[in-house]
Amino acid sequence: MNSSRDQHRRLIIRAGAGALGASLLPALAQPAGKAIRIGTTPVFLDDQLGFLEAWKLDLQARLQYPVTFVQRKSYREVTELLLDGVLDCAWLCGYPYVRFHDRLQLVVVPSFNGAPLYQSYMIVPADAPAPASLLDMRDRSFAFSDPLSNSGFLVPRHVLFAGGVDPDRHFGRTLFTWSHRKVVEAVAIGLVAGGAVDGYVWETLAKEYPALAEKTRVAWKSRTFGFPPIVASRKASPELTQSLRAAFLGMAGDAQGRQLLAQLNLSGFVTAKDRLFEPIERMMQDLASAGKLQ
Repeated sequence: MNSSRDQHRRLIIRAGAGALGASLLPALAQPAGKAIRIGTTPVFLDDQLGFLEAWKLDLQARLQYPVTFVQRKSYREVTELLLDGVLDCAWLCGYPYVRFHDRLQLVVVPSFNGAPLYQSYMIVPADAPAPASLLDMRDRSFAFSDPLSNSGFLVPRHVLFAGGVDPDRHFGRTLFTWSHRKVVEAVAIGLVAGGAVDGYVWETLAKEYPALAEKTRVAWKSRTFGFPPIVASRKASPELTQSLRAAFLGMAGDAQGRQLLAQLNLSGFVTAKDRLFEPIERMMQDLASAGKLQ
């Protein structure tokens, strides 16, 4: 991505041109002048605003309706906006999706390396001795990404709990960075001795920004979990949900969509069942029963 800004400019031009003649889906019956609002948190791109503008134009062409991306710093902020009806859909973590499952519904799930799965990674500075597990980080400083992150908070807490350790007393000092990339940055500069990060984000940084990722190393990987999904409120109309699903699924079917997916290091979007996220629900239940679910 050394020329990411130029790439984004070309994507914006192509997406805008495609929007002029697109007739991919029936027009949505949204109130006049009201855009479809999609929530997101910070990702790993240097030029995130440029990418989101290109993605917005592409989705507008597919939906034949205005689209607006609404960015917030935390999963809680995005989740609350979605539950309050301010957003039509959002790219959330599986943890808040399961936690508020009675009020949310799946739209699509991103596919990474050909499957809707990802892992939690524990990373440490590249020049530090590699601990065998999270249990070896006792009394060390540790960074989490977000209190509603599965890979960046729930998974490491459950691993410690399952190992007979109190997750509230294990580390010497903890902090939240509010993004997975910032976990990598905190570990890379030695601000903390380790951190929990979305494996997809770390792998993408290693591919696109090796100068940053190579200052860290992966010391431990979790089992696989359902990839952070795109979800909508259960109050969303079936027409809107179906149109959004078709728009995201259609991205892998043309050159413009595939180029945007490549920017995200994704294979595409797929449909999925709720059982994909059952392991997250079981972890929540285990921690809740012990009074350790935050």
